[in-house]
Amino acid sequence: MIRIFIGYDPNETVAYHVLSHSIISRASEPLSITPLSLAHLKGVMTREQNSLQSTEFSFSRFLVPYLCGFEGFAIFMDCDMLLFDDIAKLWSLRDPQYAVQVVKHDHVPVEETKFLGRTQSKYGKKNWSSVMLFNNEKCRALTPEYVDNASGLELHQFKWLGNDDAIGGLDDRWNYLVDVQPPRDRAGLSNIHFTIGGPYFKDYAHCGYAEDWWQAYRDMSSCGNPVDGLHTPPKHRSKEKGGG
Repeated sequence: MIRIFIGYDPNETVAYHVLSHSIISRASEPLSITPLSLAHLKGVMTREQNSLQSTEFSFSRFLVPYLCGFEGFAIFMDCDMLLFDDIAKLWSLRDPQYAVQVVKHDHVPVEETKFLGRTQSKYGKKNWSSVMLFNNEKCRALTPEYVDNASGLELHQFKWLGNDDAIGGLDDRWNYLVDVQPPRDRAGLSNIHFTIGGPYFKDYAHCGYAEDWWQAYRDMSSCGNPVDGLHTPPKHRSKEKGGG
């Protein structure tokens, strides 16, 4: 069973469901998909949100090993993503020598704000934690008490591991940053990340790979017999910046 946790934020509900559909529709093995929602973690996580959080799951993502009883492996993904590949291929990359495996981006944002006008934070290992393949047994430092009290940098820069040698790398096809990295054909991508803002936000309606996201939305919501006009994306789209 492939265990997947997706960050859930009420402001991006549609993104969560489209990503889930893109995973389910391409998977070749049984899955368990869990929305990581603060509403479900009231008895586990008590830290208050702060102004630098861009989503509700900024910190709760680090509870995944605890929620798995510190056993086995699990995948965490931000919700503002879209899968083009079989998630079993990512699952097959799990390596027991590492505590966590991530795409090791060297990303320094140039923009000051992102979706919904939220602050674009700049720090080392930016976006590493947006896709994580956890080896839960080796992440026992991530107790609810630690996640509640650690700083954002301690969590997102993996200081809880004590040693960067415990962080394994993944090919960047598993966390391609839309409109940050150079455009790439879909054949070279497994998972795309609308890290600045997805096409479901008005201000990012014309972002790269927007039509791929809208096609996934239509596929998810058509039920084989859609109501006319119900699933139509915004009109007057400009040409996509990305391939596909």
